[in-house]
Amino acid sequence: MTTVMVQIQNTPAPTSSAPRSVPTSADVARLAGVSRATVSYVLNNTSAVRISEPTRRRVHEAAKELGYVPHAAARSLRAGHSRMVLMPAPAIPVGPLYSQFINELQWALGRLDYTVVQYGTVGLHDDEAARAWAELRPVAVLVPGFGLGPQGVAVLKRSGARAVVTLGPESVEGAHALLMDHEGVGHCAGTHLYARGRRRIGVVVPEEAGLEAFSLPRLAGVRRALRDTDAALTELSLPYEEGAAVRLAARWRDLDLDAVFTYNDEYAMLLMRALQDEGVRIPEDTAMIGADDLLLGRLLRPRLSTVHIELPSGRDLAELVDRAVRDPGTAPETHKVLGATVVHRDSS
Repeated sequence: MTTVMVQIQNTPAPTSSAPRSVPTSADVARLAGVSRATVSYVLNNTSAVRISEPTRRRVHEAAKELGYVPHAAARSLRAGHSRMVLMPAPAIPVGPLYSQFINELQWALGRLDYTVVQYGTVGLHDDEAARAWAELRPVAVLVPGFGLGPQGVAVLKRSGARAVVTLGPESVEGAHALLMDHEGVGHCAGTHLYARGRRRIGVVVPEEAGLEAFSLPRLAGVRRALRDTDAALTELSLPYEEGAAVRLAARWRDLDLDAVFTYNDEYAMLLMRALQDEGVRIPEDTAMIGADDLLLGRLLRPRLSTVHIELPSGRDLAELVDRAVRDPGTAPETHKVLGATVVHRDSS
């Protein structure tokens, strides 16, 4: 008997094709029929060299077909600095007004060929946060709110940041500053309520951590508006919670207030509903005014009186950043912004 042995080999499954190589500017140049220098000029938006529109279009189409994007690090080495503008994410809740401003600013910086990066530094504060930002080597840093000190500014500049801009109630040595006049917002609200004949005025002070830089100046503004008058001011601590608003409304008659400045329109919405459920008439029993002039204020019934806040133009701030990047030796600029005007509606 003959034994036939059959050897079965395990044939490996066909492997996927090797990963495609990363496209380069040379690949784009060949496909577009131009030089690598032209590709660089077009894709880096270089304004010093004139490139015809058909050539620009051809380069962009070739880059899109190949999936090519410029290498940010390589571009930074050539320029001697990055084009990254770092915006630390606020550690406090921000409303629609601020979000709209940030979106406009990001668009304006993008038009100037900067890359905007929002960076969260949860758990880091003050100069420790500045060191974390510096590790990314941004060309500029826009710091919302407060918490950055002169030492933090120095750390950022030593790491290559050509511009440090703060947006808050106080300036910081070595940094450009946009000063937000929140006291003026409160002064407008207090002056308006007093002029409407109200004399027992409450002011909502949010309990949320981090809002003190905005709420306390607004409270001080109302206090200044009522100084040397026959009006009395009552502080009303209030977290942004429906239950807390209901509890405040339940003791409203004991507080004997005939007007309230609610810090902003969102707190006004929260408190107005609770007061109305408690049978408090607005404005007959209590006049109400918010701040920020949000759309929701016009949708409330009665329509909400508010303080309209004029934030700086995102385009103007982007141009300030660009000037500082181009000429980092210029002295820091300080601009006072945040104009405030009352919009009188039904609630007051």
